[in-house]
Amino acid sequence: MTPVPRPLYVNSEIYRNSTYGPKHPLAIPRVSTCTDLVRAMGWLDEAVVREAPMATDAQLLRFHDAGYLAALKRAEATQSASDEDRDLYRIGAEGNPVYREVYSRPATSAGGVMLAARLTLDGGIVHFPGGGTHHGRPARASGFCYLNDPVLGIMEWLDAGLDRIVYLDLDAHHGDGVQDAFADDGRVLTLSIHEAGRWPNTGHAEDRAGGAARNFPVPREFNDSESAWLLHHAIVPLIQRWKPQAILVQAGADALEEDPLARLSLSNNAHWSIVSAVRNLAPRLVVVGGGGYNPYTVGRCWAGIWATLNDFPIPDRTTPAAEAVLRALTYNRAAGRNPPEHWFTTLRDTARDGPVRDEVKRLADLALMETIPV
Repeated sequence: MTPVPRPLYVNSEIYRNSTYGPKHPLAIPRVSTCTDLVRAMGWLDEAVVREAPMATDAQLLRFHDAGYLAALKRAEATQSASDEDRDLYRIGAEGNPVYREVYSRPATSAGGVMLAARLTLDGGIVHFPGGGTHHGRPARASGFCYLNDPVLGIMEWLDAGLDRIVYLDLDAHHGDGVQDAFADDGRVLTLSIHEAGRWPNTGHAEDRAGGAARNFPVPREFNDSESAWLLHHAIVPLIQRWKPQAILVQAGADALEEDPLARLSLSNNAHWSIVSAVRNLAPRLVVVGGGGYNPYTVGRCWAGIWATLNDFPIPDRTTPAAEAVLRALTYNRAAGRNPPEHWFTTLRDTARDGPVRDEVKRLADLALMETIPV
């Protein structure tokens, strides 16, 4: 029998000390925290680490507009955006600031997801927490996202001849940029579990985007039991029907209860359960990051995803080195001024189970009512 390849971990140091600005929700360390945690837990053999390259212009032009890429490069070079670029491309506007790596960091995220897709062409699993910028548009920034790396990664699979791909989005915000990119492409099934009524206010339950999309706009205080219901009554059945050749999971951690930009009530166990359930439903799996604005919960969630992909047991208590990583974090929101002790000493949250509301059950039923076009 051919041995199953070990999961690979794509990383870049560009994320360390990179910030959107002191008052922005992305002022926090996220990718570097995840990477430091998996190393501190003894879970990262350097033999499985791959460096995320910056995407080339030719690669980015598969989806993005040349004028927009030029504007991003100007913004990075000058650390400013002209009125024209701000108005046309939303650079320096609507939560999309000009910051030190405003072009090179998104281009590295794009390069990393495209690399992850290529690394799985013969089968395998890749985790790249630096990816997941699912709101990016061809010619404008949107929702803290300048480029759309999930779209570009999926295009790598499509270019290689794959024609049955699932994109599964766990972020609290609807994966609008990815859904719209493939709305007319029957080769990609997009699934998005997100908070109803949350920006960008898209992804309604009836929205099929041409047929190959299913949306699950869940109510506030969406809990672990409800996540498990959708997983087993909708997500897994839909994927099994689709019989995908590859799955890309966007594991935005802003759906966790402690996140400041959403009002869902999941523990990190919910994300780990979903990743565990879908990883054997296709021969190729890439898991990327996404949203998440509390460094403790993001880092612990994404580190646990790496453990899940490798079948590493998650101990009740972090190693001393991992605890030191967590204690060294700073978080300027109110919750960060007196963080609970378990944010330092554990990776696994206490499960947040609860009743499964009828509206969640209806979302599962609605998603299965119509046949997905083949």
